[in-house]
Amino acid sequence: MSTGEIRKAYLDFFKEKGHVIVPSASLVPENDPTTLFTGSGMQPMLQYFLGTKHPLGKKIADSQKSFRSQDIEEVGDNRHTTFFEMLGNWSFGDYFKRDQIPWMFEFLTEKLKLNPENLYFTCFRGNELLGIEKDELSAKLWQELLKSKGVTNGIQDFSERDGMKDGARIFYYDEKKNWWSRSGVPDNMPEGEPGGPDSEMFWDFGPSTSSGQARHTPDFGAICHVNCDCGRFLEIGNNVFMEYFKTDKGFERLPAPNVDFGGGLERLSAALRNDPDVFNIDVFAPAILALQNATGKKYNEDSETTRLFRIILDHIRGSMFLISDGVTPSNTDQGYVLRRLIRRSITSGRRLNLKENKLADIAETFASLYKDQYPSIGEKISVISNVITEEEKRFRETLEKGIKEFGLLPGPVISGPQSALLYQTYGLPVEVTEELAREKGFVVDRAADEEEMEKHQELSRAGSDKKFKGGLSSHGDREVQYHTATHLLHQALRIVLGEHVYQKGSNITPERLRFDFSHGEKMTDEQKKNVEDLVNQKIAESLPVFREEVSSEEARNMGAIGLFGEKYGDVVSIYRIGSLDSQFSLEFCGGPHVTNTGDLKGTFKIVKEEAVSQGVRRIKAVLE
Repeated sequence: MSTGEIRKAYLDFFKEKGHVIVPSASLVPENDPTTLFTGSGMQPMLQYFLGTKHPLGKKIADSQKSFRSQDIEEVGDNRHTTFFEMLGNWSFGDYFKRDQIPWMFEFLTEKLKLNPENLYFTCFRGNELLGIEKDELSAKLWQELLKSKGVTNGIQDFSERDGMKDGARIFYYDEKKNWWSRSGVPDNMPEGEPGGPDSEMFWDFGPSTSSGQARHTPDFGAICHVNCDCGRFLEIGNNVFMEYFKTDKGFERLPAPNVDFGGGLERLSAALRNDPDVFNIDVFAPAILALQNATGKKYNEDSETTRLFRIILDHIRGSMFLISDGVTPSNTDQGYVLRRLIRRSITSGRRLNLKENKLADIAETFASLYKDQYPSIGEKISVISNVITEEEKRFRETLEKGIKEFGLLPGPVISGPQSALLYQTYGLPVEVTEELAREKGFVVDRAADEEEMEKHQELSRAGSDKKFKGGLSSHGDREVQYHTATHLLHQALRIVLGEHVYQKGSNITPERLRFDFSHGEKMTDEQKKNVEDLVNQKIAESLPVFREEVSSEEARNMGAIGLFGEKYGDVVSIYRIGSLDSQFSLEFCGGPHVTNTGDLKGTFKIVKEEAVSQGVRRIKAVLE
C-alpha cells in the first residue's frame, strides 16, 4: 500500500464505524497565540474536549497536517521530520476503550495486514499516591487480541528497569510516558483540567539490521525496551483515554470519557515496509530521484550525503505545506521558521553541489503528490515555487557576504563567538563555516560555538515565553475582549482600505492584540484614524455578538469571511456582530467572544502599523 492508500484506508475504516470525516485544519492555528503551528491532530480538537460541542457530532476522524519546529535540528536521522500527517479519530463522550482498542487492532492487522508478531503495546502504570488506577483494562484487551492471533501476549511492568522478559508484549510505564493532559503529568494539572492514561502502539524492526548489526548499543543504555531510543521500536500510534479530571480533592472520573487517537501516517508507512528509514517511503521517492539527478549524488551513498538529502527532503516538503497555508518568509514567528527551513536547505544543497533554483523543482515534485489530498497546494504551486526561489536569491546574496566576512578572520582557530556571529548576522551555519575553515587549513572551536549558540537559543526561548505568556487559550476576560476586537478591526480595515483586505494571522495577549492582514501599502495617519473611529463607534453602539452553525455554502451566500471547509468540512461556525438586518461583521471563527461589543472595556487605539512581508501588514492595538 502507498502512503496515500494507507490514509484512505484509515478514513474509510472509521467512516464505516460511524465517524464523520473532516478536512485538516491549517498548519497556522487560528487565534491561538500559545503556539506557532498545529503540532498534532489533537490541537484543533482541544476545545471539544473542554466542553464545546462539535457541530458534526461525537465521532470524528481526519488526517491532520502537523508541523513541529522543535524537531528541525533533529532532522537528518532516519525518523525525524518537521512536517507529518497525523491520522486521528475522536470520541467526544461516545465510545471508549472496549471499542477503540479492538478497532485499532483490526485496522493494523486486517486492513494494513501488519504482522501482529511485530506489534507491542504500552499502558499506564497508575499512581497510587494520586489515586489514579493502573490501566489494566487496556492491557487485558490487547492481551486478548494478541491471543486471538496466536501471538505471545505477556504483560510486564518495569521493563525499563528489568529488561523485556520472554513472551512479554504489553508493558506498563509511568505518567512521563503514558499519560496525557494539556499541562503534562498529573502533578502539573490545575483544578478542572481533564486528562487520562494513554496506550501506545509500537512496531518492532527487530534487534538487528539487515546486515546483522545490533540496533541497540551501550550508547543507548544497558537495557533495551519499547521506549528505548535505539531505533528498534517505532511508536506508530497513541490512544489517549481522557477519563479523569482534577479537583481540589484529587482526581475524579469524567461522567462522559473521551477518546483521542493519533497515528503518524509516515510511520505507519515505514512499518508497512518494515524499514526504519522513514525517507524510504513512497512520498519521498520522486524527490530523492530529482535530487540525485540534480547533484550527481546518491541517497545512502554515505552517511553525510544521506543526512544532507534528508534535511533538504524534509525542509522543502515542510516549506511547501507552510507556504500553501499562507506563511511567507520573515524574521518573526512562522515566517522565521519557514525562512530557516529554506536557508538550511540551501546550505545543505551547497554541500551537495546543488545548482541554484533547484529547490523549487523539488517542491513542485512534492506538490504533484499532495495536490489531490490538499487542493490548496495545487492552487498555489506557482506561489510556492516563487517564494522558495525568491528566498533562495536573497539568502545567496547574504551567504556571499558571510563568506567574505569569513575571509577576514585571521585563524587558524575560529572561536565560538566568531562562528556564532557569522550565523546570527549572515545566516552562515557552523557546517558551512567548518567547510570554509577546512579549505583554508583552519579549525572551528565547535564546543565554544555550541556554547554561544545555546546562549542565543536560551535568549530566543525566553523571548518567546514572554511573548506568548497569557494566551487566548486561557479564555481570560481580556483575551476574549481582544479576540472580539479583531473582528471589528478586520471589518473596519475592509471598509477603509478595501475588500482586498483579509486576515493573515493574529496574536492575542491580555495586554494587546496583533493583527496581520493583506495590504500592499503603508497606512496613512488618516486611514489609521478612520479605522480607530469606526471600531470605537461599534463598541459604543453595544452591538450584539452571536454564534451560528451553518453549511459552508450557506455561509458563503450570507457573505461571511473565512477559509470555509478548512476546519469543519460542510458545517462551519460563524460569528455575527450586529443584528440580522444591519450586521457589521460576519466571520468564520471558533470563538470565544463577548456577547456584546459594549463589553469591550476601553478605547481602541492603534499603537503600531508595519510591514511583515511583501503584501502583508501588521497592526498592534490596545483597549486603553
